[in-house]
Amino acid sequence: MRTREQAGSVRLLTLAAVLLLLVPLLTGCSDGGSGGGGVIRLRFQSLAWQKESVDATKALVKKWNATHLGIQVQYVQGSWDTVHDQLLTAFEGGEAPDVIHDASDDLADFAYGGYLADLGGLLPQRLKSDIPARSWETATFDNGVYGVPFLQEPRVLIANTKILKSSGVRIPTPEQPWSWTEFGQVTKKLSGNGKYGVAWPLKEPVSITLNLSLSAGGRLFARGADGKAKVEFTAGDAVVPDTIHDQVNTDKSAARTTLGMGGSDALPGFFGGKYAMVPLGFAYRQQIVQQAPPGFDWTVLPAPAGSAGLDQGVSPQTLSVAQDSPHKKEAAQFIDFLLSPPNMVRLAKGDWMLPTGTEALKDPALHTAQDGWATGAALAPYLRPAPAQSVRGYPEWKDKVATPALQEYYSGAIGAVELKKRLVQDGNRVLARYQR
Repeated sequence: MRTREQAGSVRLLTLAAVLLLLVPLLTGCSDGGSGGGGVIRLRFQSLAWQKESVDATKALVKKWNATHLGIQVQYVQGSWDTVHDQLLTAFEGGEAPDVIHDASDDLADFAYGGYLADLGGLLPQRLKSDIPARSWETATFDNGVYGVPFLQEPRVLIANTKILKSSGVRIPTPEQPWSWTEFGQVTKKLSGNGKYGVAWPLKEPVSITLNLSLSAGGRLFARGADGKAKVEFTAGDAVVPDTIHDQVNTDKSAARTTLGMGGSDALPGFFGGKYAMVPLGFAYRQQIVQQAPPGFDWTVLPAPAGSAGLDQGVSPQTLSVAQDSPHKKEAAQFIDFLLSPPNMVRLAKGDWMLPTGTEALKDPALHTAQDGWATGAALAPYLRPAPAQSVRGYPEWKDKVATPALQEYYSGAIGAVELKKRLVQDGNRVLARYQR
């Protein structure tokens, strides 16, 4: 029978043995994202939301985890509706995901604020050379690369084939698109008897207006000798807003009721034959395939061209790495895997968008006539960085100045002179606060 002293000694020895066993585990749990056995754990916040896109992304994460046992990735679901504020809170609280899915026009403030890692020295040459320089420009700030652009979405005209063919108007192609003037003439011809040539869903009018204005030579934002951005409204910047304004208020060829709608809201009227065409992002084709009534015949047409041809601005979806991530190298390796050409094609098809990668864009599946894939692929060489891409203060300018000004102009509440005054004078006061 043991004495009390012997029992105490045994307990001390047992405790010491347990502590020795726990030391490796405790060390592994405190190395900033690594788990037991030296496993590195990354959090990947995805903004995929369509079922096909979510399924494709989760499948690729699962494939990575099965083949990279030492670097495990946790899929975290984010939302486009709240991503900016959610990320800002996460960055400031030290809780940001390692790999971040976002859009290039949301990166500027995060990049300049020091929240994102410069990926210039982390990415393999394969990925750098596969994505064109014009796409890299969308995620480059002060010579640093803060995101990998991987999916892009041109704006196209979704048209009712029956209405177009019966009208006898010339059907545009990427090789012979409509000019903005011809587009206005066509919509006027297609209107009457309670029906309209076009519906402009302009609940969010700014990016649509700015991006399409590139075709007419509009830039809206310029940089002075000091490198600071300012708003300059030129003749090229006026082409698209004037076309829309005249269609709504003068020609009555655009439905006034759709100005406050989102793209999805305009589809029932389109399916019902009330509108011959709707300018939409390329990805809306999925909703049309799913929701169109049986026998509805539709086609994809290029957006009108101007003095700069078919050029239009885009803000590609991006993958970034948090500056605070202790595993930037491994995060970049995961991004490289996710964006290999076959995987990029898989993600593009899941989101009904175009890949930025030149190898992925060659995939035959993206060049079929069905569902307008070929038209979209033909527009890829003309996609340019959105004008506001690197402008600090753009979100505030958009929300407080440009959105209400354009909405009022399109509805006819203000004229062209007042529109220009608000965009330029009020806009430059906003931007100045971010560039002191």
